Amino acid sequence: MTPPAVSASGFGWRYAGRSRPALHDLSFNLEPGRLLLIAGPSGCGKSTLARALAGIVPHALPGAWMGVLLVGEGEVASTPPGVLGQRVGLVFQDPETQLVMPHVADEVAFGLENRGWARDRMLTAVPAALAEVGLAGFEARLTAALSGGEQQRLALADVLAPLPELLVLDEPTANLDPPATTAVLQRLAVLAARRDRTIVVIEHRLEALLPLADHVLLLDDDGGQVAFGSPREVVARHAGALAGGRTWPAVVPCVADAPVVLAADAVSATYPPVIAGSPRTAVDRVSFVVRAGERVALVGPNGSGKSTLLQVVAGLRRPTAGAVRLVDPAGRRDDPARLPSATLPDRLALVFQDPEVGFVARRVTDEVGGDDPSPILERFGLAALADEDPFRLSTGEQRRLSLAATARQRPALLLLDEPTFGLDERGRDRVAALLDEGRAVGQAQLMATHDPRLLPGCDRVIALHEGRLVFDGPAPAFLASPPYEPADPWRLGSVTAGDGVGVTR
Repeated sequence: MTPPAVSASGFGWRYAGRSRPALHDLSFNLEPGRLLLIAGPSGCGKSTLARALAGIVPHALPGAWMGVLLVGEGEVASTPPGVLGQRVGLVFQDPETQLVMPHVADEVAFGLENRGWARDRMLTAVPAALAEVGLAGFEARLTAALSGGEQQRLALADVLAPLPELLVLDEPTANLDPPATTAVLQRLAVLAARRDRTIVVIEHRLEALLPLADHVLLLDDDGGQVAFGSPREVVARHAGALAGGRTWPAVVPCVADAPVVLAADAVSATYPPVIAGSPRTAVDRVSFVVRAGERVALVGPNGSGKSTLLQVVAGLRRPTAGAVRLVDPAGRRDDPARLPSATLPDRLALVFQDPEVGFVARRVTDEVGGDDPSPILERFGLAALADEDPFRLSTGEQRRLSLAATARQRPALLLLDEPTFGLDERGRDRVAALLDEGRAVGQAQLMATHDPRLLPGCDRVIALHEGRLVFDGPAPAFLASPPYEPADPWRLGSVTAGDGVGVTR
C-alpha cells in the first residue's frame, strides 16, 4: 500500500515562550496527489502547520513538539532539513522574506543550483516557471523593485521550478489582483488535475478553493482539529465556520460638498530601476481629491502604483512631479512630508501592507498605547497576546494589531494598504466596523485593495493602470464595467473544477 503523502497523529506544537500551543491533537492522512485546503480563523495555527510540513518547525524555530507528523515515510522532527527541502516546496504568506537574489532569473535559478541542476536544464526551467506565474520577460528585473503581488508570483515560481513532491502554499492569492488571482487558481487547478504531486493550500478565499480541494482540514481558534474530510462532508457539518466573507453593505454617499481633506495634483513618482539605468514610472500625473467622510477604494493590477501612491500621500516618498496637500478645517494646505511630528497623528495615519513595517514597540500592549489599551485589544481579539512581541505574531494577528493601533486615534485621513489581507471573516468585520466608526465622525479614508468584497462599501473607486488614473467614479459604475481586462474577476467569479462545492450565506 502506498504510504500517505502527509500523516499526522496527535500532532501539536508550542512555540518557545508561549503559554498555549499553536496546534494540538491533529490527526489525519492525506493521500499522494491530493489537494488539501486548510481553513480556520486568523491565528489558529494554519501557517504553523505549513512551517512544520517544510521542517522550519522544529528545525529552525524553538518550541515543544508533540505527537507525530510524517511527510511520506519520514518523521519531520527527525528528518534532516536538507532532505525535507528536496521534497517540500513552501510559499510563505509574506513572499518578501523568501526572496534572496537581486534579479528575478537568479532568484529562480538559486534553488535549482542548490539542488545540483545542470546549467542547460536550468536555462529551460527558469523561463518556464516564470511564464507559468505570469512573469514572462521579468528575468532581468530587480526583485526589490517588484510589487508585492509580483514578489508573491516570483516566490511561487521558486517552488514550482524544482518540481517538489509536496507543494505548500500559505495564502498564495493574498497579494494578487483579481486577474492574477484567477491565473494562480487556474494554475492550481491544472496542477491538482495532474495528480503528480500533493498540494496543501492555506486560504481564506474559500469560495475559490473549495471546488479544487479533495480534502478540507478545519481548525478552531485554539489550533485544534474541528474536521477533516471531503469538502462536501465538511461543508455539510460546518457550513457556518466555513462561510465566505460577507460583502460590505453599500454606503450612503458622503455629502458632495464636504470639505476636501486630501488633494493630489498631477502627482508622479518612479520605481527604483528594475534593470540598470532604466527607472520605471510608478505613478504618472495622477490627480484626485478625497473629502471628509468619504471612503475611496484605490484599485488596479499588481504593479500599477497603488502602494507607491499611498506612500507619496503619506509623505514617506517624495513625488518626482506634482504635489500632495493635506487640507485642514481652516483651509490650510500642508505638505504631508513636512508636518510636525506632534500634529501628524491627528492629520494622517497609514496602515502598511506589511504590518511589521509600522511596528515600533516590542509588546502588543505598548504598540496600541494609551492609558488603557485593554478594551481595544479585546475588541480585536488580541487580549490574550497583550504581552507578546508584535514581530512574533501570525500575519493575521499582526494585521489586527496594526488596525487596533489606529483605533486609538481618529486621524483626519486614514490610508490603508490591503487592510483585509490575511484576515478571516471576523477580521474583515472588525475592519468594517473600524472604518464605519471613523467615517461617521468625518474621517476620510483611502484604501488600496484587491478584495472585490470591499468595493460596494465605498463611495468611490479610483483605478490605476500602469501608473495612470483610468477611472474615478462610483463603485457600481466600476463594478459594471472595469476599465481594464480581464474584467470578470472584479465580479467575484471563481474557478470551478472536480468535486465542486460552494459556500454561501
